Amino acid sequence: MTSPAERVGLAIEAGLAGLGPRFELKGRVRRVIGETVAVSGCPLGLGERCRIDIGAKHVDAEVIGLADGEILVQPLADIRGLSVGALVEPVRHTVEPCLDHVLGRVMTGLLEPVDGGPEIPVSRRDQGIPESINPLIRAPITEQFDLGIRAINALMSVGVGQRIGLFAGSGVGKSVLLGMIGRYAKADVVVVGLIGERGREVREFIEENLGVGLRNSVVVASPADDSPVLRIRAAFAATRIAERFRAEGKRVLLMMDSLTRVAQAQREVGLAAGEPPTTKGYTPSVFRLLPRLVERAGNLSRGEGSITAVYTVLTEEDDLQEPVADAARAILDGHIVLNRGLAEAGVYPAIDVSSSISRVMSRVVDAEQETSARLFKQLWSRYREQEDLINVGAYQAGSDPLTDQAIAMQPQLRAFVSQGMGEVVSREQSAAALRALMAAPDRTSNRHVKSPETVHGQT
Repeated sequence: MTSPAERVGLAIEAGLAGLGPRFELKGRVRRVIGETVAVSGCPLGLGERCRIDIGAKHVDAEVIGLADGEILVQPLADIRGLSVGALVEPVRHTVEPCLDHVLGRVMTGLLEPVDGGPEIPVSRRDQGIPESINPLIRAPITEQFDLGIRAINALMSVGVGQRIGLFAGSGVGKSVLLGMIGRYAKADVVVVGLIGERGREVREFIEENLGVGLRNSVVVASPADDSPVLRIRAAFAATRIAERFRAEGKRVLLMMDSLTRVAQAQREVGLAAGEPPTTKGYTPSVFRLLPRLVERAGNLSRGEGSITAVYTVLTEEDDLQEPVADAARAILDGHIVLNRGLAEAGVYPAIDVSSSISRVMSRVVDAEQETSARLFKQLWSRYREQEDLINVGAYQAGSDPLTDQAIAMQPQLRAFVSQGMGEVVSREQSAAALRALMAAPDRTSNRHVKSPETVHGQT
């Protein structure tokens, strides 16, 4: 049995419903704490958007928390001039650009063009969090994806629909390698999400690293000075564009730089919403957000399109055990590690073969290539293990046959991993070069080993 107050409330709700869909309850700003705005009187749920009136302009915001009869929102833009009592209204629809007009364009996290080109036609869509993909409808990974990078194609082969991480510290060549992949990968469409990078690096990546590859690409950029909510939204916007191309049957390459910046943005949002900090200040919502984002990529049913994803992960002080890197390794299908020591030695891309792995390689390459790759890694790892002894002259030749082979072949191994920025090596060329290198008649003698340049005819 309802109380008189409840009956009045039900009557008001019924009356408002009768006014039609154009009527919306509006709220007011009650207080502002840093970048977080507390609102009352506005019927909104977590993740939904609203619009705040600030004088003559409007600023969109997203709901990040609910507490004590208030709704906590974080604005997507600057809120200077905001005052208590400002009007807040729900935003029930957003706009998205039409896919026919986005190739070759650069957009913000709100999918607004910023490249000076013509306006992009848009369509309205309802708000809402996308549902999780049923794991049983995902087609298995059975085909190799050609990234155009010899070391990756041959030693840690990536499959169509795989999600792989590119782990690197600052200044080790991560952006250069990502740009090479964007230019040389055999994909119908490349979607790039530049999340939390310095503003100047956005243009540098597009012009210097991606280059002519932009014609077949879509770039969503949300630099470091964007609000944390907008950076997170940009990551999901790039993923959503990739999903829409996948739905059209396209083979999509999604590159996101970086997953760590997305995690840091969510940490800011979580702390603002009152979440307790855990390891290195990361909140529990960070480790819930990462799989929600990553699991959007991959394959769907057989015969449909695919999203092969490369996520960069920043390793603070080159520590692969820091929280975000550790969480990313657990949810991705493999990892490629860039080594600072190799970069300083002039090896580019500075891929640490012994620390990198693709979890689907055995499904997408033949047994001969898998065996050759395993032998290559054994030789590479053995040299790295004994490197200090070798450099100081403490290793005695003949002590270990595998180490002797590793020492003799070290120039060829490094030459195989190295690749110029303007050089593209197909998966067929990569596999042929690896077989020739590992099948040399005498791997302990340099004069009998064919260099990879000789095998695929490129320098």
